[in-house]
Amino acid sequence: MSKDKKGANRFNPKPVPPQGNVGPVRGAYQRPGETTAPRPLPNYQRAVQSNYVPPSSGRPVQRPAPAGGVGAKPPITKAPPAATPAPEPAPEKAAVDLPVRAVDPNAKIVMMKPPLVVSDLAAKMNLKPHNLVHELMEIGIFVGPKGAIDEETARKVCTRMGWTFEVEKREKGAGQVHAPVKVVEPPKPEPTPTDLLEPRPPVITFMGHVDHGKTSLLDALRSARVAAGEAGGITQHIGAYTIKVKDQTITFLDTPGHEAFTSMRARGANITDIVVLVVAADDGLMPQTLEALSHARAAKVAIMVAINKIDLPAANILKVKAQLQEQGLVPEDYGGDTIFCEVSATKRLGIDHLLEMMLLQAELLELKANPKGPARGTIIEAQFEQGRGATATALVQSGTLCTGDNIIVGPYYGRVRALVNDIGKPTKEAGPAIPVKIIGLNGAPNPGEELVVMKTEREVRELGEERAAKLRLGKLETGPRVRLEDLLNSLKDKDKKVLNIILKGDVQGSVEAVAASLRKIQSKKIDLEIIHQAVGPISESDILLAKASDAVVIGFNTKTDNAAANAAKREDVQIKLYSIIYELIDQVRDAMIGMLDPELRESQLGTIIVKQVFALSKFPVAGCLVQNGRIVRNARARVLRRRQPIYDGQVVALKRFQDEASEVRAGLECGVRLGDFNEYQVDDIIECYQLEKVTQAL
Repeated sequence: MSKDKKGANRFNPKPVPPQGNVGPVRGAYQRPGETTAPRPLPNYQRAVQSNYVPPSSGRPVQRPAPAGGVGAKPPITKAPPAATPAPEPAPEKAAVDLPVRAVDPNAKIVMMKPPLVVSDLAAKMNLKPHNLVHELMEIGIFVGPKGAIDEETARKVCTRMGWTFEVEKREKGAGQVHAPVKVVEPPKPEPTPTDLLEPRPPVITFMGHVDHGKTSLLDALRSARVAAGEAGGITQHIGAYTIKVKDQTITFLDTPGHEAFTSMRARGANITDIVVLVVAADDGLMPQTLEALSHARAAKVAIMVAINKIDLPAANILKVKAQLQEQGLVPEDYGGDTIFCEVSATKRLGIDHLLEMMLLQAELLELKANPKGPARGTIIEAQFEQGRGATATALVQSGTLCTGDNIIVGPYYGRVRALVNDIGKPTKEAGPAIPVKIIGLNGAPNPGEELVVMKTEREVRELGEERAAKLRLGKLETGPRVRLEDLLNSLKDKDKKVLNIILKGDVQGSVEAVAASLRKIQSKKIDLEIIHQAVGPISESDILLAKASDAVVIGFNTKTDNAAANAAKREDVQIKLYSIIYELIDQVRDAMIGMLDPELRESQLGTIIVKQVFALSKFPVAGCLVQNGRIVRNARARVLRRRQPIYDGQVVALKRFQDEASEVRAGLECGVRLGDFNEYQVDDIIECYQLEKVTQAL
């Protein structure tokens, strides 16, 4: 800071002879001979003369004219104290009780954990520390930037500045608390009026044992499409394809086994309408066939049966029908409602009949969708292609997907640059139940994720970035799956009243014995369902089925293969292995009990009577005498007046004279405060009790 020749500075100007209670002229650049009417010293100049500079209050601090002429900068020299004019003392500020601004319902939220340091709070509010210090001074709190304030003060100053303050608390043993990331999801689909619904093609999936001719049957259907005269033939397929049958369309999902089918369903996608269970006429039912049947039933879709390889000499169609009848699939010619078709993929026998039966089953299902409006669909598969980048095959389920649409799939988004149909040709749009390859996403999404069309590119970009941030924080991961130990003590799954089990064993006799013992556990309050049982080690398919069905995988005298162990760790599915059947049954019974809602029973602790009411400054306190039992701090209490309950709450404070007490027994006096109750009267009876959770019986 520069100094002038006479040694005065801008904070201690050259003394001016006082003229009553008059301050220096306001104009710093006053013309010679010009006079200004005297005025009282303002508060900020009194603070200057007392060597205190308040924070900026929004108005400029006026300085006296510098000595040495216009524009001269005074040197930094403190004026002699004796020559400083003694201003009248400013009237002392009374206790500040400024009106608090009304709370804005749309106020921004600031969250902090104690200690509440002023500089940290200012940073949360995007302020400089001295600005917050000034606001605190306005409400009578004098503290520096490094000082701490209490919760009430923080809430008050935040409210004045248009913020809502909340204390960020951390659970015991928890890690770092992250501020929640707000994710604005796309609008949910609205119910479509029935007059806008139009028939759509059925979506069909082939499932069954790997050696029973599923691939050959798919090839036969493709050949039928080429024979029907479709131009271009089939040069490639994209995980799904369509064929025309009698002016109607059928969509087939080409999934590599039921593992992929269940993997999509585990992510919430159930896009198949009909499952065709392929069974070889010479082999009959195989373990993988039963697994496929379990997956189809868990998906709650229509099931058809295609008995393949009927041209082989060892074919036994009646045996296959009998085996399937034992599994609950009764043929129509046996009086059931399951459609059976006898085919030969290699000889092209029964292919047309199979297609006709598929259309008949679809007609019975009355499949409809709204082809108008923004599209919604499900991803079937995704990959990176050279020259194209990330591509995704999707099945449109409602609306129509067009080139140029802005789409969001999980954390990935983009603008549809091109659409490719199932024969590899570009197309402009795709309607309901039509598969199409999409080019334009910024990443490869997971199968089963939902595709949504939004209005603008900005919307999909913001939503995609928010979802990606959530994924980075691990917020989109679901919690642990059903665990036997947790179910006994956990009360979280109150709406879940079914325990699903996947059972694997070493031999068929053991599996049947364990299943029979489990089914003997009778309960009117909870059901136990064995959704799949088989012989052999626990496989990856079992893990995927457990994830999709929220089931517990139980192995009896068997082991887990490496792929299943890795899948269980990845999908957070618990596997329980047993060698003693009684231990298995007992733990399953305990798990079922743990899934039941507990009963709350009231246990009386003691009774007290109000002898005197003390009206303290903040709240009244009841002076009581314990008549019987004991009164415990933090227990529940009920106030009775003329034998009628008037309040029920918690004992928040309990004292013996001036000392805090955890409990007070019969015959002793104490001071009691209950929750927010303030209407104590002499002779009120207070009953102290506690609620105990009692496990229900099956």
